Amino acid sequence: MKSLYLRIYATVVVVLLLFASASAYVFERHIDQERVRNEQFVGERLGAWAELLERSLPGGEAAAEVQSTALRDWSQRLRVPLALDDTKGQRIGASDSFVRRSAEGVVRPLAFRFEDGRTLWTMRPGLRQAGAGGRQAGAGIGDERAGGRPPPSPAPWPLLPPGLPRGTGLALVLVVLFIAVAAGAYPVVRRLTRRLEALKQGVEQFGSGQLGHRVAEGGGDEVAAVAASFNVAAARVEALVQSHRSLLANASHELRSPLARMKMAVSMLEDASPPQRDKLKREIDRNVAELDALVEEVLLASRLDAAQDALHRDNVDLLAVVAEEAARVDAATEAPARVFVGGDERLLRRAVRNLLENARRYGGGDIAVRVAASESEGRPVVSVHVCDRGPGVPVAMRGRIFEPFFRMPGHAEHAGGVGLGLALVKQIAARHDGSVRCEGRDGGGSCFVLDLPAAEQPV
Repeated sequence: MKSLYLRIYATVVVVLLLFASASAYVFERHIDQERVRNEQFVGERLGAWAELLERSLPGGEAAAEVQSTALRDWSQRLRVPLALDDTKGQRIGASDSFVRRSAEGVVRPLAFRFEDGRTLWTMRPGLRQAGAGGRQAGAGIGDERAGGRPPPSPAPWPLLPPGLPRGTGLALVLVVLFIAVAAGAYPVVRRLTRRLEALKQGVEQFGSGQLGHRVAEGGGDEVAAVAASFNVAAARVEALVQSHRSLLANASHELRSPLARMKMAVSMLEDASPPQRDKLKREIDRNVAELDALVEEVLLASRLDAAQDALHRDNVDLLAVVAEEAARVDAATEAPARVFVGGDERLLRRAVRNLLENARRYGGGDIAVRVAASESEGRPVVSVHVCDRGPGVPVAMRGRIFEPFFRMPGHAEHAGGVGLGLALVKQIAARHDGSVRCEGRDGGGSCFVLDLPAAEQPV
């Protein structure tokens, strides 16, 4: 049985069948125990009455009429059918109810022998047998209360024909209940597994290369939660694959320029004069450095995209990192006090260095760095401001400059670069639960602001 819905449905049906069988068994056992207990009680009660009658009825030497009159009187008092035989088995007398029920032949009488040899007969209540013509009758202790009429038959099971035995009616009710529940469980189970089949088909389509495919998330149960989780994972995978495709395409495009320049310089190297040869070697070295930087940034961007595990965090003295990197580009650092952030010092240093290199390359020589502590949404934040006096970034492009390989028109020809520096800053900030943005600077230029969650200063 390979289909999940068949296995679930078979499990429901088997459990229901076992429950119905166990219920029927327990019910029948209970009825049997009650019947035995009732018979014991009635037998003990009839035996006690027989002892009472043995002491209360006239002796065997009394006249038969006297004994018969006393017997009928006690039958009315006790409301029990009674009959009395002498020592020879001859009937002395009997109550009207005993005579009537004996004629019907539907109740088995019980006999109690007196010490003087007489026999008292009475009817055991609660036993029912089929009489002539298929009639049903009964005997009970309280029959005489209703004028000797037999007690009413138990109420039949609903929607079943009257006259069925009690056990048969119970069995039919359990069978009907089993069929009804089994029929009602099938569409519920099938609906559940149909959604699982749709989820399976969606996963197969996604695995076949349709990365934009998503599955329906209808409902509020576990299946809908699994579908929602799949859609979230599928969106992340699609974005990651698209990012890698874009990264690969852009990296291959960026590699062509330094490779072409290197190829041309190498081809000219043999025929060049010594001064030209030195110039070509410097050009080759510059292209090699550019290729090395490009490969390093591509690898780092790929690692940041692929790494989804928790970042190892240390308390990093951000002011010290900023001061060291600012000294490389002769930029002054302004900070009210030492500040600490939790994160990877190597990545944070790379983010600050990229911001400073970007300011040096595109913003001229006037670079100002400021580190400030503040609060945002109730949590302490450390902000690194790297400002320059360059041409500035248009408002429409302040979001796009953090995209991989995006460069403003004309910048590539004058300042070089491959367009990955600011993208790496954004990735590093995101890995540290921070952010980066570009703002305009008073008096002209741009300010890049790196916001990071603050950490407690170590002791």
